[in-house]
Amino acid sequence: LEACVKNVVAVYLSTRPDCINSKYLEFLKRIKSERGLDIVIELGLQTVNYHTLKKLNRGHGLAEFIGAALSISDYGIETCAHCITDLPMDSIDDVIESAKILSALKVEQVKCHSLYILRNTVMGEMFEKGEIKPVSLEEYLERVVTFLEYLDPGVVVQRLIGRAPEEKTLFCNWGISWWKIKDMIEEKMRSEERHQGRLFKYLDGCACMKGLL
Repeated sequence: LEACVKNVVAVYLSTRPDCINSKYLEFLKRIKSERGLDIVIELGLQTVNYHTLKKLNRGHGLAEFIGAALSISDYGIETCAHCITDLPMDSIDDVIESAKILSALKVEQVKCHSLYILRNTVMGEMFEKGEIKPVSLEEYLERVVTFLEYLDPGVVVQRLIGRAPEEKTLFCNWGISWWKIKDMIEEKMRSEERHQGRLFKYLDGCACMKGLL
């Protein structure tokens, strides 16, 4: 309620998929109606690969995200999903499936992130021991562009790459400024004539449609 002051037109709330319940959603629906606010709930999915989610110690699987996204939609609230497209445990097939799942769920917004590894964490220790190796920058660019190609063209992409404080990380963005990587992604799409939704052809009975062509 304190956030719903005069001249505020939208509120974004970030949380975990397993923290969404009907009591909170009913409250947010009422606030949205009474105050005329646009409300968006940001959910950290990261990947649809539940094996990777377990390795990351997320504490939830894919089902919790799907349930949360469906419930949020039922209450007339929008969802923004966060995805890490260069997890070393994932393949490009996992990235494609992430785009497909988000599109099928009709998620309204997406934020893409690159993996950064913090000091004094379990993953940080694995990185220092050589047990995990980040994907190359070239692979990241390809994964992001491929993700966008399979993503519903109607989904708003709010972010193509993230960033983190340098002093707290062991690895982040290959030592390159985030905005330069963003420019690389956009240039790759232009030069290779690729765009968001180019491969969005897998819903609406696509197998039947192929048989009719």
